[in-house]
Amino acid sequence: MSELKAKRTCRRGGMVVCLLLLLAVVSAPAAEAQTRLIVRDSLGLPGINLTCLLTGCNVVTGLGDPDGQLFLVTFPAILDPVTSILRLSLQAGILSVEIDQVVNTQQAYASSTPSYLTDEAPVYYYGTTVWHGYVAQPGNQLIRTNQTHSTFNAAGAGVIVAVIDTGVDPTHPVLKAVLVSGYDFTRNVSGGSERADVNTTPSSSTAQTAEVNQRTVAVLDQRTVAVLDGSQYSAFGHGTMTAGIVHLVAPQAKIMPLKAFLANGTGYDSDILRAIYYAVGHGAKVMNMSFDYSSYSAELARAIRYANSKGVVSVASAGNDGLRTVVYPGGLPGVIDVASTSNSDIQSTFTNYGAPPVWMAAPGEGVVTTYPWGTYAAGWGTSFSTPFVAGTAAVMLGTNGGCSSSSSVPYGLAAADYIGDLDMGFGRLDTYQAVLACQVLP
Repeated sequence: MSELKAKRTCRRGGMVVCLLLLLAVVSAPAAEAQTRLIVRDSLGLPGINLTCLLTGCNVVTGLGDPDGQLFLVTFPAILDPVTSILRLSLQAGILSVEIDQVVNTQQAYASSTPSYLTDEAPVYYYGTTVWHGYVAQPGNQLIRTNQTHSTFNAAGAGVIVAVIDTGVDPTHPVLKAVLVSGYDFTRNVSGGSERADVNTTPSSSTAQTAEVNQRTVAVLDQRTVAVLDGSQYSAFGHGTMTAGIVHLVAPQAKIMPLKAFLANGTGYDSDILRAIYYAVGHGAKVMNMSFDYSSYSAELARAIRYANSKGVVSVASAGNDGLRTVVYPGGLPGVIDVASTSNSDIQSTFTNYGAPPVWMAAPGEGVVTTYPWGTYAAGWGTSFSTPFVAGTAAVMLGTNGGCSSSSSVPYGLAAADYIGDLDMGFGRLDTYQAVLACQVLP
């Protein structure tokens, strides 16, 4: 309730009042922590350097926006956060200031282990061997990816999909051939691997399949991967899993791993902004964003508008609160907001719903996908619905896909299967119908 009042007041008040209210309600840092702020300065780097010289802040890094105006700055813990914001807001050239809020990857409840998770029969799939349960799982059959590949000879070739997440295991045999150079924004190093978050590697001969409950932890056979037993690893594998679903749908697309989240599922707004600008600047045509902000970020909205202006398709998860509500970036204009349905085409109990902002739905229960160390996992949540749509967008934009890359939302995606639920937007994703629409419509 207090957050709602703050937002209403922000509509009536000025920038400084809004910042103070949102700081107090949403993301006031701990007393011992530095105050992290995202600042836009019309004077660029020289301007923000001078401002910090005058106010006592520290310029940590530029955030990669094309105008060179956006920066992460910190104030020492000795200064009150409110004082820090006021000091910045009154300086010449400062256009905006917002809290560098903490963002979370999506969470959801897990159900019983699906039988197809243990279907390890080897199947050849676009240059590598995969488990039969991965390609034959119900969700993949519902959206008709295999039929799409064979009918149209379209599998995402020529398209790069940026996966903004916890990183990707670059050694996974299913994914390593399709990865392009990425970046780890949590460590400021190239690559984008999430295996840097752990300091052990299980024996590949004894690794077990994983059952992931993103509300708690990734649960593996504790004889082999005991290191994952703890909240600090609650989202470990999340990025490898979302990347695996993109690959399942668009096996010829390239995947760009952009690590903006730690293994515990948390990341900073500033790192996500850097990832978006990096993706656009390095040739991505689709962005998969399986995370949400509970509070609106003006700079996030600006970054998405920039991506859209460059023809990048932005796909985001609707969230797993089981509510008729709006989260971001899914709720932003130009973003395809994806809810979850079961393998029986029923709205998932955990998914957020309501159209708008929900644009469409995709399978999100018991989804089998890749997991670090060469194994597989089953996951539940809109995190795993979203890459089905991102992969489909890649197929549509790729070789023989038939869709123009000039639009931020390929029009063929609306050719979904209506499942009798208006809260699920256009309906449940049908990859075949989406590509067919691109083939036959002008």
